[in-house]
Amino acid sequence: MNSIPVCDPSAGILSRRDAIEAALRRVLESNRYILGPEVESFEAEFAAWCGLRHTVGVANGMDALVLALRVLDVGPGDTVLTVSMTATATVAAIRAVGATPVLVDVHPDSALMDPQRVAEALARWPARLPRPRVILPVHLYGQPCAMDELAQIAAECNAALVEDCAQAHGAEYEGRRVGGFGRLAAFSFYPTKNLGAVGDGGAVLTNDDALAARLRRLRQYGWSAPQWAEEAGMNSRLDELQAAILRVRLPALEVDNARRRMLAAIYDTRLAALPTASLRRLPPDKRAQPVYHQYVCQTPERETLRTWLSGHGISTGVHYPHPVHLQPGYRDAVQIAVGGLTETERIARETLSLPMYPELPPEAAERVAQAVCDFFARG
Repeated sequence: MNSIPVCDPSAGILSRRDAIEAALRRVLESNRYILGPEVESFEAEFAAWCGLRHTVGVANGMDALVLALRVLDVGPGDTVLTVSMTATATVAAIRAVGATPVLVDVHPDSALMDPQRVAEALARWPARLPRPRVILPVHLYGQPCAMDELAQIAAECNAALVEDCAQAHGAEYEGRRVGGFGRLAAFSFYPTKNLGAVGDGGAVLTNDDALAARLRRLRQYGWSAPQWAEEAGMNSRLDELQAAILRVRLPALEVDNARRRMLAAIYDTRLAALPTASLRRLPPDKRAQPVYHQYVCQTPERETLRTWLSGHGISTGVHYPHPVHLQPGYRDAVQIAVGGLTETERIARETLSLPMYPELPPEAAERVAQAVCDFFARG
């Protein structure tokens, strides 16, 4: 019996091997390896694909968040409102600019930032804390957050909205691709992402011309001209080789995302009969079109189910086993948790990611779903 991996980033690369090798040769022969024509072309193409004016390529997804905060002058003495059910990079970026992360609990079904909990947190905001400069929702698992409500809340409290789109390339909310609901959006091109490089990469997207110009300075030492730093910056540049690979993969992203939705539909159909007490799936949001970076469910029997599936040659993942606020490296920084994080902690104990990548054969998804059903039927 062939094993089924939870993800397979090489499959998307090898399926386009000839085009990628041609793109790499083009870069190797160009004598331009940093911030050259490949980066410029990818920036224009990705911005257009997302429906925005500017893409600024950077070294990785965390740097994208750091630069999005820096360009808004967020720093020591400021607070940023976000969630703990996320990749560590979200909170690490807030701390990297010297700001204080303030965490709200997530919705119990979707694991996404919950506008109601955000509103409740703002209503009883501790007097010792400055009001949030930024609200930072995370489109986790490729599922868009409730952006209408969050944008309204951000406007009412005079906070900038910055989207963490690291797992949501192409996801839509009310017919618009994520990334354009706030002042800025941060993307990651880590190899397992829906649009993945062969190594690290990231981007900040915005419709604001002035912010885009400053981002281009900040990503390269603060230079406004070669060797002239207008302000203090950093070194965070998407390189030409990764940009060339991303340019090959971008035209196929819509098809790849459609494949993910097709596989998710198989899981949805086959797992729908299971009682929610046994297995909870992410609820559908009629306003959103997810891109299923992960296919996630929740079960109190997670570890037993993982062992069962492993015994049937099926790998699974946990995204994420440890909420950021419980990790020693960030515990002191993020103890300002308004209203408690009980749902975040429960979801972290119960969440399970089933195999999901565009090249996964439908019959493999059927096999995974059957194994899950067999587990709960075993008596």
